[in-house]
Amino acid sequence: MSSPSKRREMDLMKLMMSDYKVEIINDDMQEFYVQFHGPNDSPYHGGVWRVRVELPDAYPYKSPSIGFINKIYHPNVDEMSGSVCLDVINQTWSPMFDLVNIFEVFLPQLLLYPNPSDPLNGEAAALMMRDRSAYEQRVKEYREKYAKPEDIGAAPEEKSSDEEPSEDEYDSEDEEMAGPSDP
Repeated sequence: MSSPSKRREMDLMKLMMSDYKVEIINDDMQEFYVQFHGPNDSPYHGGVWRVRVELPDAYPYKSPSIGFINKIYHPNVDEMSGSVCLDVINQTWSPMFDLVNIFEVFLPQLLLYPNPSDPLNGEAAALMMRDRSAYEQRVKEYREKYAKPEDIGAAPEEKSSDEEPSEDEYDSEDEEMAGPSDP
């Protein structure tokens, strides 16, 4: 059987070859960021999150630590820390899983099928159980405010201003033509 460091390298290479943008934090390949796109057919679709992954020394025998860097509104994600409550990652992890499974299966499933009965964000869980459409609207508001591709470098930045446009600016941006560009 291969050593944990070889497995770490192999899984990380497999993740990078699966078209995920990966930014390694240090040279030992134990900490890195991954750009994660919200799954289709969900209120998260169109959002891009920067997810921090920390691999323990005993990986793949011990599960990785996963956390969202930019804010996400979800019952099973702590709003302040970005920590993810995901049974498969935290409790039922198996060395048969790899990093690609996390981003292609586990996280999309978490976003598509939240578990409000085991919340890290009690407000999101309560809203989801009380009023699903209001919950989905809040998810979309967070997506628009915190998970725009340009905010994490997933697309070229289109605005030079750091300020958020007001609702009126959002409404009028589509209707107005841009003036002459500055030389």
